[in-house]
Amino acid sequence: MDINVAIIGGTGVYDPDILNNIREERVSTPYGDAELKTGEYGGKIVAFMNRHGAGHSIPPNMVNYRANISALKKLGIRNILATAAVGSLNPLMKPGHFVFADQFLDFTKCRQQTFFDGGSAGVAHTDMTNPYCSELGEILKSAALRLDLTAHGSGVYVCCEGPRFETAAEIKMFRMLGGDLVGMTGVPEVCLAREAGICYAAIAMVTNFAAGISPTRLAHQEVVDTMMHNSENIRELLMQTITWIEQDRACTCHSD
Repeated sequence: MDINVAIIGGTGVYDPDILNNIREERVSTPYGDAELKTGEYGGKIVAFMNRHGAGHSIPPNMVNYRANISALKKLGIRNILATAAVGSLNPLMKPGHFVFADQFLDFTKCRQQTFFDGGSAGVAHTDMTNPYCSELGEILKSAALRLDLTAHGSGVYVCCEGPRFETAAEIKMFRMLGGDLVGMTGVPEVCLAREAGICYAAIAMVTNFAAGISPTRLAHQEVVDTMMHNSENIRELLMQTITWIEQDRACTCHSD
């Protein structure tokens, strides 16, 4: 059976505990090896990739995004559900809420952004007008509604380089530019998925209000604790969404 769906687990989503018959996989790519697990759920084979590695050992600015997406492409993945812990810039998007981002602002600085880096790889200018798969987004919204989860169907995700948290002045600027959420891993992951012709949906879990909005100092443990507290909601949302993704679904993302 083909592997059609992959989960990329961010902070707090480390284990594929919704899957059965789990196997360790190592996939070689031109950008390095990528490690993941495959297992079964609902009659489907699903891949699970821990973005930050075992023991959260890889910071966001050091993740090998090209190897990860290249490996999923090599396995034949056509749909990616990517989780991410985020800070909120929007008072309506509160800790514990889910947000299914539909746009991003990129403030990363030192990352390999593309597969098309010249030479034998060629040069291409990929359209990113709508960077996230709208069809997967609709499935996620329906799943959240079915599970009675508080979720926002759209939002602007601001991606920063990290691993430091942002300053209050940076957050003020991001708000002025229209940002709703801030994180450190969404770009170039979504861009590479589009280049690879893979549908990509971001499942952002708000863990805190961002710097200058939050009344307390930011701490990574706060992020982890909130994600773990909501682990059952994340798990149920993923399970319901996977159930509703048709094995042979076609999408314009696959041809972009």
